Amino acid sequence: MTSRFAFNLILMVALLTGAVAQAQTRVPARRPGAVAPRPRMAANGVGLKDGLTMQNGRVVLTELGITNPLTADKKLVNGTTITTTGLVTATDGTTTQMTEGDQVSLTGRVTSRRSIVEADSLLKIKTFDLKYPGKRKKMEEEAARKAKAKEKIAEEKAKAAEKRTKAREKSKR
Repeated sequence: MTSRFAFNLILMVALLTGAVAQAQTRVPARRPGAVAPRPRMAANGVGLKDGLTMQNGRVVLTELGITNPLTADKKLVNGTTITTTGLVTATDGTTTQMTEGDQVSLTGRVTSRRSIVEADSLLKIKTFDLKYPGKRKKMEEEAARKAKAKEKIAEEKAKAAEKRTKAREKSKR
């Protein structure tokens, strides 16, 4: 038994010294620019559509859900070229400057931020109408009724003011 105990003791000492030695090793520091940074997923967890987007004044490329800044000019499938500054040059030679929020799909379709917002609001209206049928129409009628009442009050105030000015003119004569 003593030989078995001695063997286990030697084995444990060897394992512990190996673990201690391994814990003390250090990874060498990276040289700046030596290795390209790993691709990152979108920070907010929301998957962006594949394509190029202007964010914070920089063009950002999203492919397969991985987003990285554009470091060199990108030529798309249809021949459209996009520079790192956001200048989009189509195959026919026309150029457009991307603004904040504009998107270009990987097939070359340019979508402005305004059209994205319009599509979103139309979608919201459609889903609201499906969820609450007829409610939007009632809300519009109520708003029109309130606007008419407000206009009528304004007319009455204008007439009263006109009568007061006529009365003052008569009293001055």
